[in-house]
Amino acid sequence: MATTMDASWAQERVRDLVANVERVVHGCTAVVRNAVICLLAEGHLLIEGVPGVAKTTLAKAIAHSIGAQVNRIQFTPDLLPSDVVGVNIFDTASRAFAFHPGPVFANVVLADEINRASPKTQSALLEAMGERQVTVDGHTHELDAPHFVIATQNPNDHHGTYALPEAQLDRFMLQVRLGYPAPEQEVRVIGDAIERRLPEQLEPVTTIGELLRMTEVARAVHVSEALRAYIVAIVGGTRTQPDTVRLGASPRASNALAVVAQARAVTEGREYVLPDDVKAVAPAVLCHRLVLAPVTAIRGVTAASVVDDILASVPVPHAIADR
Repeated sequence: MATTMDASWAQERVRDLVANVERVVHGCTAVVRNAVICLLAEGHLLIEGVPGVAKTTLAKAIAHSIGAQVNRIQFTPDLLPSDVVGVNIFDTASRAFAFHPGPVFANVVLADEINRASPKTQSALLEAMGERQVTVDGHTHELDAPHFVIATQNPNDHHGTYALPEAQLDRFMLQVRLGYPAPEQEVRVIGDAIERRLPEQLEPVTTIGELLRMTEVARAVHVSEALRAYIVAIVGGTRTQPDTVRLGASPRASNALAVVAQARAVTEGREYVLPDDVKAVAPAVLCHRLVLAPVTAIRGVTAASVVDDILASVPVPHAIADR
């Protein structure tokens, strides 16, 4: 179990990391915090927004703030799976095939505009994101820890986009959305452009070693039996609304909600999870995993409103007795 000292140390490191990212991403504190929480939870992050609202800037800022190896993949309709994971090439000198790793072999992989590639290419990331490994021609290649995929996507109604398959969406632990900045924040964005301030110029404020220690602290955060049952009830609520939800959240979502709540508790300096942690992260964990019934578009029902209704209806446990 994590100690109060461990949690306080991790909270300070998270605060430094968020502050560093906000040097180039303005007016999005809640989004930045959720992105860092996803990193501590050892998940993958999907950032959605219209073009030009700093999705790529946010991803680059996180990558350069942790001093990690970063590879960027620009997803396009002609991108092939081998362009992502790598390929075996025959070496005439050794007269044998040699594996040439693709850009997915990095600590932080920026998958830019992921929904502009075909579903076949998108699925090339499934094994890497789910199992931290890549299999090419029957040979499995391990990925180094940490392995954090940050994908950006434009709304699906934009030209030239492909909807991400449900299996792909389920691999993203969190989805966050970036909108237009407030006027005062947009003034700061203009200032960055004039001064040529770029996320690549950020100095790291933590190391890979510290990041791995922070993830260990998050893993050790206590989740009581009552809260585990609470999480199951919330996720189960997405599967009992056939008139609204065509496909509810899977047990993978239950796992994600638990570990993201652990990471959020760390950012609050606690070594145990509270119901407030679960409620705070539930929309970002669950909304992108729900497939709504077609009739909901007519009724104005959204995934966010479904999750809000479930959170309002599931009784909150008041005791964390097994701490």
